[in-house]
Amino acid sequence: MAIILDHQLREQIEHKANGFPVTYYHDELAELPDWAGPVHWHPDFEIATAVSNVLEYQVGRQHVTLEAGDSIFVNGNVLHRVRQLSGYRPDPIPIILFSSAAVAPEDSTIYQKYIQPVARCGELPFVVFRHNDPTHREMSRVIGDICRRLREPAPCCELAVQRNISLIFEYLFCHFDRLPKSEATQVQMKGQIRLQKMLTYIYEHYPEAVTLQDIADAAHISRSEAGRCFQTYMGCSPVEALIQHRLRAARRLLAEKTHTLQEISFACGFHSANYFSRKFRQTYGYAPSQNNDLGK
Repeated sequence: MAIILDHQLREQIEHKANGFPVTYYHDELAELPDWAGPVHWHPDFEIATAVSNVLEYQVGRQHVTLEAGDSIFVNGNVLHRVRQLSGYRPDPIPIILFSSAAVAPEDSTIYQKYIQPVARCGELPFVVFRHNDPTHREMSRVIGDICRRLREPAPCCELAVQRNISLIFEYLFCHFDRLPKSEATQVQMKGQIRLQKMLTYIYEHYPEAVTLQDIADAAHISRSEAGRCFQTYMGCSPVEALIQHRLRAARRLLAEKTHTLQEISFACGFHSANYFSRKFRQTYGYAPSQNNDLGK
């Protein structure tokens, strides 16, 4: 299942069961070039586990290495992405996405007393549960149980998952003062806001002729500052980020099988089908014409 982002970089999550806002994904990396996801955010909480390889989670400006068996809890509304650092096959990386409504409504005492302090803590963008840390053993078991129940639904699955998510928030609440915090400086917050503005511009205008100056103007900064911002958070230039988004959009259109290669290249901002084909092959390792066979 591809990561689909809206114009605000927010991942579009369609929870499979109405009224139960918990969704389970796996094998996401297999569909991504270089087994690396795009920078994005969503209001839901996220829990991911490295199964057999070494992964890197970037949360804001911080880079966290997950070894096999480690899990990470990512707070809502935080910019993040994942990439695989080792291994010859993409890691299954089970991912649980859920909103606080899975436990309690926002106007409830449970939410305001136990969930809100976590959700609104700007100094707690993530929490890592290490497989070799005895104090994390119970949380690792709980996370594994959630994945198993969502992967193989059985009677009372929702109740069991809800109970387990409540245990995670109970752990976070009870250990809140001891959890490692990350000081969110004004410079860091300003950088993330600038990046969001520039990426939002890219997502809204990628079919058009977009220049580096256009991207920088979206955040009211210079071109050089825009370049530093992208390098800090994404490890690439603004123009490279624009091209990668255009390629992701083109890949989705190719899967629909209703447009010609030339139509897709122009619809995604490439004004040369040859250039589009060359960049597509460089990124995905195969020609656009092979997308339906190799790019699934």
